[in-house]
Amino acid sequence: MASNTTKYVIVSPVRDEEAHLARTIESVVSQSVRPCEWVIVNDGSTDQTAAIADSYARQYDWIKVCHRENRGFRKAGGGVVDAFNDGYRMLETKDWDFVVKLDGDLSFNPEYFRDCIRAFEADEKLGITGGTIYNVINGQAIPEVCPQFHVRGATKIYRRACWDAIGGFWPAPGWDTMDEVKAQMLGWSTRTLPELQVLHYRPTGKNDGTWGAGFKNGRANYICGYHPLFMLLKCAKRLKEKPYVIQSAALFCGFASGYLQRIPQVDDRPTIQYLRRQQMGRLLGGETIWR
Repeated sequence: MASNTTKYVIVSPVRDEEAHLARTIESVVSQSVRPCEWVIVNDGSTDQTAAIADSYARQYDWIKVCHRENRGFRKAGGGVVDAFNDGYRMLETKDWDFVVKLDGDLSFNPEYFRDCIRAFEADEKLGITGGTIYNVINGQAIPEVCPQFHVRGATKIYRRACWDAIGGFWPAPGWDTMDEVKAQMLGWSTRTLPELQVLHYRPTGKNDGTWGAGFKNGRANYICGYHPLFMLLKCAKRLKEKPYVIQSAALFCGFASGYLQRIPQVDDRPTIQYLRRQQMGRLLGGETIWR
């Protein structure tokens, strides 16, 4: 199982990751089952990210680098997808079994991809998976808490048939929720593997601050088509979590701003309707993707 005949490819959108990228590359290079191809997409970095990526590409012929111009700012959601798609189009391997979206600020053990592939082989309906994110904060590894069906965007692995069925990524904030919701709607299962640890050295939203990260998440929830009642209760629940009030207020403001500014939502009504049915089922104590 997880033999050398299994083909997986990796695409990594990275931006200003000079402090962490070498660690991520070393983790991939050390894998017992290596990818057949890896495209690192330098998304307009202004530090030494490009030089680090290029130096490894000279050492390993299965590593390639795509350089994008600096747009001058971080483009939430859509920027990552645009960069990923540029790297995806560069892939020369066409008969891959799994495609990986991998961030450039992670590390993991040498059996990580072997074990992920084994999880796929053990469950033919598993469409998307990845390890559990542990944010490294002040030297401590703290696990992120999220629903089991949700695989964090930093490390997502897609089975070929599932990837083709969902049609790739929605190019907007919330892409890493809508992919799983659509996969579930189409009959695939998605889940995080709790036994596989992935260290994350730059926690999501760290550069945005508490308000900025909460506002961005609320906006992403709006774009994904979250049910307003579900969102109100989500905000109410966050009132009990630190930092009190501000995170909940930021979520609500981000969500409400979508309606006020008439921002387009995901152009996939069946998926939004499915998500809202799942959310209402969750509120009513029914069987849902949250389980």
